[in-house]
This record gives sequence, C-alpha cells and structure tokens, in this order.
Amino acid sequence: MRKIQFIIAVLIGMFSVNMVQAQDDLSPERKQAIDSLALEKVRDLSKYISIIGSKTTPWSEANRVIDRADELFMAGAEIGVSSISRPEVAYYKVRQYFERLMRLNYDRVEIEWFKIEYVSDLQRQPDGTYVGVITIFQKFKGYDKEGGLVYEDTTKKDITVYVKRKETQIGGRIIGFWDVLLGDMRVKETSK
Repeated sequence: MRKIQFIIAVLIGMFSVNMVQAQDDLSPERKQAIDSLALEKVRDLSKYISIIGSKTTPWSEANRVIDRADELFMAGAEIGVSSISRPEVAYYKVRQYFERLMRLNYDRVEIEWFKIEYVSDLQRQPDGTYVGVITIFQKFKGYDKEGGLVYEDTTKKDITVYVKRKETQIGGRIIGFWDVLLGDMRVKETSK
C-alpha cells in the first residue's frame, strides 16, 4: 500500500511540474501577442520621449509623462546618450535620462524614432524569463531661438526586452499573465 501511495505522489509531483512548465512555455500565438505588446511599449516610449523633449510641453505634463515612461522599465535600467562630438557613450538611470532630456539647452527639440524591429527572438532564460532585443533608430535635432539647426544626429540603439510570468488576484482568484518590461537601452552607433 505504501508503495502505491509513493508512486501516486511521484506521478502527481511530475504532473504538477509539467503543468507549471507548460504554463511557462510560449505558444506561437502567445509569443506573437507578447511581441506585439513589446513593440507597442517601445512605440509608447518613443511618444513619451518626444513629449518630454519638446520645449512646448508644460513642466507638470512632462513630469507626468516621465512617471508613465519610467513604468515601462525594469528597476535599475539605463539609457545611453551619445554625440557625434564625443566618442564615449554616457549611461543614465531611466528617470535621470528623462530629467536631462527635459532640460536640454535648445530652444526646440525634435526626436523621431524609425525602423523599430526585433533583432533577436525571445530566448528563455533558466529562471523562466524571456529576453529579446528590439533595435530602433533615433533622429535627434536641436534648434536655436532663431530656428536654426544647431545639432543633428542619428543613433542606432538596442533595447533589451524582458518578458516575465506574473500573478495577480482578481475576485479572490489568482490569475497568471505575461508582463513585458524594457531593460537597458544601449547605443550601437551614432552618425550625422
């Protein structure tokens, strides 16, 4: 009898492990939905950066948008800043980057992102998190009071994307879901 109970317990344990692993695997449909969500978050970030960098955005609105943009990132993430006038890339914590962007010393700033695409497929990590990379190109233009173009560059950046399984409680039930957060934004190249 004890042998049968032991075998049943082992089978139940194996079944439970397989069920958890199956929930952590991404079906092609789920992966496509997550890819779309990640790209949507990157597009949202593009809009937020344009609003924060615009000199016509009121200070209170820019701060509200900084809060929203900051929520897109994992804690501790950094964003790279480059210039064609200096070879080294400076990295800032996300909030610090946005605050610096808001205070740029130009009368008018235009920031546009284009060619937003996945360059590496989501890869499962040992802890169950999926990690991928989205590449964007950023066109930056800074103007003086007379409307003259003072500075312009195009920067290629890689954004690390993290997809994690999370749980929340709704109406007394635990519901599992996949969450997408952005990680470091690394500068790959900057050109005129």
